[in-house]
Amino acid sequence: MNKIETFVYNAVRKNPALKQCVRNLYQGIFDLMPREKEYFNGKISFREGYFFGFHDISPLSEDGTRLLAMHNTFDLRMPAPEEPLEVGYFDFTDGQLGDWHKLADSYAWNYHKGCRLQWLDNDSVIFNTAENGRPCSMIVNTRTGLQTRIDYPIDTAHVNGHERMATSFSYERLERCMPGYGYPYTDEGYISEAAPQQTGLFLIDLDENKRKLIISIRDIAMEVTGQVEDEYLHFVTHTEFSSDGRYISFLYRRIPREGDFMKRRSVMCVYDLHTSQLIVLPTQESGSHYVWNTENKILASVNLDGKNCHALFDLRNPADIILADPRHLNSDGHQSFISDTEFVTDTYPDRRRMAKLYYSDITKGESKLLASIYSPKKFQTKDFHCHIACDLHPRVIDGGKYVCFDSPRTGKRGLYVMKLQ
Repeated sequence: MNKIETFVYNAVRKNPALKQCVRNLYQGIFDLMPREKEYFNGKISFREGYFFGFHDISPLSEDGTRLLAMHNTFDLRMPAPEEPLEVGYFDFTDGQLGDWHKLADSYAWNYHKGCRLQWLDNDSVIFNTAENGRPCSMIVNTRTGLQTRIDYPIDTAHVNGHERMATSFSYERLERCMPGYGYPYTDEGYISEAAPQQTGLFLIDLDENKRKLIISIRDIAMEVTGQVEDEYLHFVTHTEFSSDGRYISFLYRRIPREGDFMKRRSVMCVYDLHTSQLIVLPTQESGSHYVWNTENKILASVNLDGKNCHALFDLRNPADIILADPRHLNSDGHQSFISDTEFVTDTYPDRRRMAKLYYSDITKGESKLLASIYSPKKFQTKDFHCHIACDLHPRVIDGGKYVCFDSPRTGKRGLYVMKLQ
């Protein structure tokens, strides 16, 4: 963002409804101008009608030959209960998307995080679905087609040796508090309670098909703020395991029960599975997207001292914060690490409706443009309940050789792969 845009953004960022109105008016003026030319730093391969979703999971198989994706049969409206999404993979060779192989249908999905489709090993995948009006998850062997039902929906899975586990939370509560990120099904209830003791962050043993509550929403609220603010609905979302499986990070959020539901308050937290302790990161009630590197450091989009930035937090000393090229990376984005100090990130569509893709080196404090990609107006989220936007959500794959991302640049939602090196 330029200086004027940054000033306006900071002035309205705590009022999301006003922020969205200002954005729409601003982009509308530039819609009268000729469309800006796109730019790609490398060769691309793409398929229309497919997407993957969030940036925190690699869609590539361990052997590098299959790329997970989802195929939507409709677009530009929210899915209703029992409307399916095809789950499968593309053959993948030398950066090219090959034949499509459908594995199953999912009945619990959204445009931003898909159905949380992810690899458990080189042959097995897991994803969320619904049966008899209740969310659950399914493990599918891509070689044999064998399906194993897990009684609970998952967010992020982690495999450590022979131990297979996954995080979970109430997707009904998430849909109430962040429409377009949860699912239109009833799971646990407690939806009217501000901060229930019975729900929160769960850990699932995928082999035993058992779930346990490791910290409740009420306990999180008490540890973070010392009180339960009854005028808010409190919830958990956006969980990730550290690479060694010791830590689970998540966003603890709350929205007003009445008034502007988009006035969200966020705190980034980390739960230590070894010590059963909660670590609250100093993100100044901000935090949207983040990823772990292999050194147990978290790179996050936050707003510190009134400025948007990508900040690196070290769990050994969370107060010791490193900013990644704050001169150029001064807006929200979705990160994916290439190495422990290099990453790619994106931006939301700018005044010319161009979404940018950047490479950044934290050590050098430098960034470079990788792509500038058009995002049609019809893919702009309409309101609080119609979250249809198609963000790039870049995902680095194959050891940093390629970046995989979603885009509606052709007028249709599509899955893309671009060569990085």
